[in-house]
Amino acid sequence: MSTDRVAVLGTAMTDMSRRDLSPDQMAVQVATEALADAGVQHSDLALVVAGNAGGGRLNDQGCIRAQAWLRKSGLGDVPVVNVDNSCAGGSSALHLGGLSALGQDRPVLVLGVEKMWTGDRAATLEAIESGLPADYRHDMHERLAERGNPAGSILMGLNAAWAEQFMTERGATVEQVAAAAVKARRNGSLNPLAQCQQAVSMDEVLSSPQVAGVLTRMMCSSFTDGAAAVVLASSQTVSGPAVAELLGTVARSGCGNLDYHDRLAETSAAAYRSFGLGPEDFDMVELHDATSAEELFALESLGIFGFGEAGPATLAGDTAIGGRSITVNPSGGLVARGHPLGATGIAQVVEIVTHLRGRAGARPVEGARRGLAVNTGGVVNGDAGYVGITALVAPGVS
Repeated sequence: MSTDRVAVLGTAMTDMSRRDLSPDQMAVQVATEALADAGVQHSDLALVVAGNAGGGRLNDQGCIRAQAWLRKSGLGDVPVVNVDNSCAGGSSALHLGGLSALGQDRPVLVLGVEKMWTGDRAATLEAIESGLPADYRHDMHERLAERGNPAGSILMGLNAAWAEQFMTERGATVEQVAAAAVKARRNGSLNPLAQCQQAVSMDEVLSSPQVAGVLTRMMCSSFTDGAAAVVLASSQTVSGPAVAELLGTVARSGCGNLDYHDRLAETSAAAYRSFGLGPEDFDMVELHDATSAEELFALESLGIFGFGEAGPATLAGDTAIGGRSITVNPSGGLVARGHPLGATGIAQVVEIVTHLRGRAGARPVEGARRGLAVNTGGVVNGDAGYVGITALVAPGVS
């Protein structure tokens, strides 16, 4: 992005511990609250970009999802664009919204919404797994069935294989993976909007029911209902104070020519070049921890820790709030805050902005000036379907 930065004017997020809200109720709530936080009227908007993954399968809304869910919010004739990009719908919508804001003289509303709790577990799993190509998906089901996959989920099966790879190649231990889960749930216990708001012990994590391989229930993200929103505008058109700024967004999609974690490493290297910063320059990172083992693998793929270093650092408490290193997932991450697919990437940004504003309550990252959000979605022949990396800074920070 150019020196004309994208300003964040306002944010909002739902309570992700609730299951009683419909997609339209969540969408209207975060849109209304984000606009109020920004001091922006519906009529002031140039565009709405909305992320969602499962609306067609789970909520009987295959097309024009945001138009349907926001029609009672008073948007009028503001154009609405829908983004369906699996678990990365939020960061995808943010990327498009940021680019659009640079070319507009009015603000852009970006939101994500997901209703996953429908009472039909099989249907929700199918909706999640539609983030893989059909032929690859069917082949993976057969492969995992042969090896044993008690979770019944391709993505949990893949994560179990990645966890085994990470532990074998890098010397990580199951206790280090469990330590990441304990940290996530401790942070979630301090977050009033998190899905899981109870701290747990190492023994509780290790003794919780097996999902697949070394992964236990408390090491894994769960179905989550939730929504989040941000209001963006070009810094050159903002009349009032911004609450944060986008230093930039970098996106990549894989087609099967790289391993998933190699794609994450390649995208992060491109992002650091684009931002003019290195991983050591960030105070916090909200990353895509579909499992606690994936948190450790991602930390090394992102260059935040070297080969074999993420596990010991996590076990030592270095990545906790107030730890010696970068703070990892102060929200609780996907494991504790929750993973409402198309809203996750925006929820990560809302969390970072909350810290940059000094409004994180009992979980502050003291003196935070820069934050990194890393959201991924889909798997294409072992590659990442989409990686979106966003850098956010406090106003005026380079």
